[in-house]
Amino acid sequence: MDNQRNLILAVVLSALLLFGWDFAMRTFYPEPETAPIDAASREDAPMQRVDGGDGTTGIDVGDGMERPLNLDAELATADRITIDAPEIAGTLNPVGARIDDIVLKTHRQTVDDDSGPIRLFAPRGTEGQQFARFDWVGEGVETPGAETVWQVTQGETLTDETPVELRWDNGSGQEFVLRFAIDDHYMFTVTQTVLNTGEGSIALRPRGLINRTSDTATASTWNVHSGPIAEGGGEVNFDFDYEDVTEARRVDLQGNTNWLGFTDIYWMSALVADSESASSGFFAPLGGSNFAAVLEYEAVTVPANGSMTRTTQLFAGAKESGLLDAYEDSGISNFGRAIDWGWFGFIAWPMWQVLIFLFGLLGNFGLAIIGLTIIIRAVLFPIAQKQFASMAQLRAVQPKMKALQERHKDDKQKLQQEMAKLYKEEKVNPLGGCLPIFIQIPIFFALYKVLLLAIEMRHQPFTYIRDLSAQDPATILNLFGLLDFTPPSFLAIGILAVLLGFTMWLQFKLNPAAMDPMQQQIFMIMPWVLMFVMAPFAAGLLLYWISNNILTLAQQKYLYSKNPQLREQMLKEKEEKARAAEREKAATDDA
Repeated sequence: MDNQRNLILAVVLSALLLFGWDFAMRTFYPEPETAPIDAASREDAPMQRVDGGDGTTGIDVGDGMERPLNLDAELATADRITIDAPEIAGTLNPVGARIDDIVLKTHRQTVDDDSGPIRLFAPRGTEGQQFARFDWVGEGVETPGAETVWQVTQGETLTDETPVELRWDNGSGQEFVLRFAIDDHYMFTVTQTVLNTGEGSIALRPRGLINRTSDTATASTWNVHSGPIAEGGGEVNFDFDYEDVTEARRVDLQGNTNWLGFTDIYWMSALVADSESASSGFFAPLGGSNFAAVLEYEAVTVPANGSMTRTTQLFAGAKESGLLDAYEDSGISNFGRAIDWGWFGFIAWPMWQVLIFLFGLLGNFGLAIIGLTIIIRAVLFPIAQKQFASMAQLRAVQPKMKALQERHKDDKQKLQQEMAKLYKEEKVNPLGGCLPIFIQIPIFFALYKVLLLAIEMRHQPFTYIRDLSAQDPATILNLFGLLDFTPPSFLAIGILAVLLGFTMWLQFKLNPAAMDPMQQQIFMIMPWVLMFVMAPFAAGLLLYWISNNILTLAQQKYLYSKNPQLREQMLKEKEEKARAAEREKAATDDA
């Protein structure tokens, strides 16, 4: 009866874990209702009014908008300057000199071949607005603003080989110049120059800002940051999300700010300060769901017939690890750490390097994951051998342990003392078999973070799977898509999830049977509980776990062949436990 009660309790707890996990993830870390890639083209949602003269932020963002503007109509306005770089296309708006139209040529919205490119920047007033602007702040001098119409004085198209220059004269002896250049990836270089031909000196503070809506942002979760990001003092700051900025009204960054902006899981827009000039930064709400990241330089006095120049970079693109590291090598402090590898970054980063190498070698991300799994198992193989040696030692002293348990069953303290003495005399480490498990935990979480953040895995296929970064699409409940309905997430069990449960069940079956019948019952249920829990995760992560289970089974078979006495003893114990269970069942039936 006790075993039956314990089994029922185990089933109930497993069900609570299964449904509680799904409820918690949906409640505290909901997925965004609409993908950021589509939001800029929708016209049906209301737009919060933007206050253009917020005294708290000091940011001129122009007149308020009562409704979202049509994206196509805004991009059709005259005199826009074309941007045509190897990985970026779009336009630059001469009104306000805003970079407000960017699509990423090398990243699609969906896995479909005819899917359009990712839209990162969209004009002010559209629902997916995100743009960058560069200006000056000064007293007693007229500076260009959000509605200033700039004149193109050099270049017709902004490419990686041809820069564009804009000028504006305030009519009072000051001329402002913006020179835009772009590299062959995602980095703009914006040079701000002021020419003072007036009679007296002027004081100006150059600055750049990124304006974006949080409506299209990736949801920020406990292990993936989405929102404001900044670097200063040698540290990358992931401390604030959009709600924090709203509550604080303005978040000033301490010390010198090297770069700041907004990040999603895969995309980022960031302003990079001139390394030779002191700079500061802050984040501020602009009303509704709009926010600004502002990079300011110290005020500079420009004498009569003098000039002043500041150069700021703007990154607007995909968070490709190798590219961010290359920018860091070129002098942008900690830019590679814009990808938050988490607590186990010391494991995740080298693991990622190996994975990328295998991807380049094998040409398929699924094969690269399997290859990485093989390498990890090979590295851990000596530890597994020690685990089996420890298991063999424990099995060898099992009769002595049972004798001690019988002898001191009423005196737990004495039993613990005698057991410790036995372990010391027999040179047995009872925790030796746990070491591989503890080592696997940080490896698993590190790989989980790698596969979650790696844009290189996005839209990568493997066999029937079209996107390893997404959930397994072949769910059993709707007959692999033949039935026209989508199962709820906790019932969307795919082929990979079933394989995960089955291989884990085989792994437990091959292990030595637990002495406690309750433990045996839990071990038999746990694989199928994890099958439900892991089903919503990225297919790439499940592929790793399945590969790991298969390799573990092969490894166990091999080590059992090298330690036949352990295998024989395990089988003997299983037979004894089976006979004991039959005797107990017979006694219960007779009663």
